[in-house]
Amino acid sequence: MLRKSPFFIVVLLLSLILAACGGTQPAAEPTDAPEEAQPAEATEEEPAEPTEEEPAGDQPYAGTTVTIFGAYTEQAEVEAFEQGFVPFEEETGIDVVYEGASDFEVLIATRTEGGNPPDIAGFPQPGLMKRFADQAVDLSTVFEDGYLQQQYNQSWIDMATMPDGRIIGIWNRAIVKSLVWYSPAQFAEAGYEIPTTWEELVALSDQMVADGKVPWYAPMESGNATGWVGTDWIEDIMLRTTSVENYDNWTVPAAPEDRLLFASPEVKQAWEYIGSILLNEDYVYGGILSTLQDRFFDTGKPLLTGEAMMAKQGSYMPGWLLEDFPELTVGPNGDLNYFYFPPIDATYGSPVLTGGDVYSMYNDRPEVREVLKFLTTAQSIEPSIKAGTFIAPHTDVNMDWYDEANRGIAEILANADTVRFDGSDLMPGEVGTGTFWSGMVDYINGEDLDPILEEIDASWPAQ
Repeated sequence: MLRKSPFFIVVLLLSLILAACGGTQPAAEPTDAPEEAQPAEATEEEPAEPTEEEPAGDQPYAGTTVTIFGAYTEQAEVEAFEQGFVPFEEETGIDVVYEGASDFEVLIATRTEGGNPPDIAGFPQPGLMKRFADQAVDLSTVFEDGYLQQQYNQSWIDMATMPDGRIIGIWNRAIVKSLVWYSPAQFAEAGYEIPTTWEELVALSDQMVADGKVPWYAPMESGNATGWVGTDWIEDIMLRTTSVENYDNWTVPAAPEDRLLFASPEVKQAWEYIGSILLNEDYVYGGILSTLQDRFFDTGKPLLTGEAMMAKQGSYMPGWLLEDFPELTVGPNGDLNYFYFPPIDATYGSPVLTGGDVYSMYNDRPEVREVLKFLTTAQSIEPSIKAGTFIAPHTDVNMDWYDEANRGIAEILANADTVRFDGSDLMPGEVGTGTFWSGMVDYINGEDLDPILEEIDASWPAQ
């Protein structure tokens, strides 16, 4: 069972706001820092080992510096990221310098287009990374054939591959969105079992209503970003009801003629699935009014009291509750637990909707290659994993690094047939953080679906 610290509150609150609206997620200070090597005593027979002021002669890149430019600036997050590089720097002699900026999107454009790019840039979403594909190094020329396939599920590689076949990014940190949260105590008391299919999920919801309970809570209020919670539902349902090629053509079409319209039968069907849950007054705690007026930060509260039984949210959700519930525990015997948002059509397997950081390389030097390769290993985020704030997208992660709560989430990600990034973050801003969000609000308010979808399509910028 996991007991989170007050620090976890701060970083997880930051993580959700940025992840949902096209940003990054936090990291935490490591629990197991490597011990500092002590110099051996000098003798006539055996010379002293070099001290920290005298780098070891076997450090192949001693004296070199590699810069990484990213979007996260929270001190604790930066410190944890840097801590992950400590053993790497000691082994290689490379000084890895992280630079963060809250206006990352503006500055990365200025630097890359002005001919002064960082050695490596960490993007909060692949759509932004692909805007600078022409300046990025093709990583298929950096890594040996098969290396990236060894380190990642193919889906991660696909999300960083351009239509012409160039690979322009590697993944380092992830969150998982395909989760449903519940109270183990409430489920056990009522004798409910975890659903493994959509049909079972609907049947469970109906049983809860028959038992006088309310199945769902889905608050979406987020100021100007109200509606993003619903877009996560749509994206997860799309991955479960149509092909990954359709998902890609809906979110990041390679050419205008490839774009899957919102008004298409495939996308409309996903909206209708969400409507069958969130437009059902018997299903939703507080009714439709609460869905649009209640803060998304309160998502888990009714689960703890039994006022609602389930909530669909990402792996960061428990952190929102810790200010009010500082002793909150997560796990099979905890105050809250989670299950995988179940498949709908078995044809499409068990997909996972995710967020995370993807890194591009702009200056091709030997030491930069070494840093980028280290980022393709789970060791680079071991401190954050042990702190319970991130899931590794890498296949070489040691599952023993995870606490009980996050190990199950990591297994969900590792066992995914398909992984895809949050769709609204991939779309043009006019759509993904504009009409898609507002269209969701209109739909929950009861407006007709067809005009909503047509309006979203009309807002897609011409290419």
